[in-house]
Amino acid sequence: MLRNHCYKDVLPFSAMVAVECTNVLVNILFKAATLKGMSNYVFNAYSYAVSTLILLPLAFIFSRRTGLPPLKLSLLYRIFLLGVLGSVGQICGYRGIEYSSATLASAMSNLTPAFIFILAVIFRMENLALRSSSTQAKIMGTIVSISGALVIVLYEGPKIISTSSQTLSLSHHFPLGSSQTNRVIGGLLLAVENLLFAMWYIVQAQVMKIYPSEIIVVFLYILCGTVISAPLCLIAETDLNAWRLKPDIALVAIVYSGFASSFGTVAHTWGLHLKGPVYISIFRPLSIAIAAAMGVIFLGDALYLGGVVGAVIISVGFYVAIWGIAKDEEEEMSEDCGFGSLEPSSNDKTPLLQRCKVEDLSM
Repeated sequence: MLRNHCYKDVLPFSAMVAVECTNVLVNILFKAATLKGMSNYVFNAYSYAVSTLILLPLAFIFSRRTGLPPLKLSLLYRIFLLGVLGSVGQICGYRGIEYSSATLASAMSNLTPAFIFILAVIFRMENLALRSSSTQAKIMGTIVSISGALVIVLYEGPKIISTSSQTLSLSHHFPLGSSQTNRVIGGLLLAVENLLFAMWYIVQAQVMKIYPSEIIVVFLYILCGTVISAPLCLIAETDLNAWRLKPDIALVAIVYSGFASSFGTVAHTWGLHLKGPVYISIFRPLSIAIAAAMGVIFLGDALYLGGVVGAVIISVGFYVAIWGIAKDEEEEMSEDCGFGSLEPSSNDKTPLLQRCKVEDLSM
């Protein structure tokens, strides 16, 4: 009884908290490395390569143990599109962290469900049942989340926590822009990142419907991301000296990023099968508090009122939207309340946001 309780409750809870901590630490290490002069493009290319090397044996073992269907060309096209969206989105995201902070990145990441909902409505993947409480919750959650993002980007406010130990700052890298200007640019880049990843999740839902093997799909996506990001980053970062790694914080950040991505993938895949997507989603806003604490302690970041207020608003909107998803599940995924399907089918009533697994694979 106790063993079963630990496996079904204690272990998933611990794993999800650990995943959020590792994801935030990636951003913290990246920020620290850029303050030491590491290029965002170098980090992006190398981290994809490390993740590919780590997942290669897992994909090989998994493919040997299970009889997998052959990969069709139409599926490979979609996986390649995943690579394009993921690599460009990650470049925008890390660039946004350079301009702003890991705390802002964690807060803005909770916009993804709102963007998925908007895209679903635009492309008529979602049939709006305005009288349904679940649809109203998703609409309200989207509006509240976007409002919180605008507060974070446009309103800085007074400092709540400030440290005098900060020796490096954004002005070292962006001397021509004020902190407010850098914050706005960083926020916009992070918003673009989450919009691209919302598209990524929609395509991923379609891929998983065709080829339901998470490990193989993730490995092929990361492999495509490596192939795509390498030439893009080489074009963007022409200084060959920047590509030479030394035993410093940059190397630590790159290697840790690869391991963290692989760990998060495995943990989320296991958690999805054991507890479902809504359970994993509720841990996402936890990353905001973790990022704020780590940023203040390790980077000497200042904490502003606007960031705190905006993060709270986004988190409220996120949970309202998640409640709408949970309500869909309780109503047995009826057509009136669901997000529709990527391809019209009388047998597919699963909500799009649920199939997109909004919490899966923190890129």
